[in-house]
Amino acid sequence: MGQRRKAREMAVQCLYSLDFAEISQEFREYGLLNEYPEILINLAASENISSSSSVYAFSDELVKNTIINIENIEAEIDKLTDNWSLKTIAHLDRSILSVAAYELLFTDTPPPVIINEAIEIAKKYCSEPTGKFINGILDALHKEIVQNQKSNLST
Repeated sequence: MGQRRKAREMAVQCLYSLDFAEISQEFREYGLLNEYPEILINLAASENISSSSSVYAFSDELVKNTIINIENIEAEIDKLTDNWSLKTIAHLDRSILSVAAYELLFTDTPPPVIINEAIEIAKKYCSEPTGKFINGILDALHKEIVQNQKSNLST
């Protein structure tokens, strides 16, 4: 397994754990930003990954920036899930979608890489249909991003 996939897996696991933390919705971003470092350190330690490693640094970047942009990310996911509300999507599926959506929306990582990584993580930790669900949402998000970029270029 590549180092970047391991970092993505740790980011997903960290966000998944945060779903169960007692955090006030009023100060959600602040609470999540305060809670995640300890969770991430523990995840890294359980995998014998040093907090000074590139895997840890990339995972930390993913978690922190996903949290900072969580409202935008969840709004994008929510509008693409026709028959599901964000709250009814399984916690782990939502965590995978959130990390991948952050990368699609805010990084220069090639979309096929992001989508493939999310599908592979879903295959490892979730059921087979989850990979298809993740693929459908992320593919729709990617198409929307491309369409918005084309619209912005033509104006």
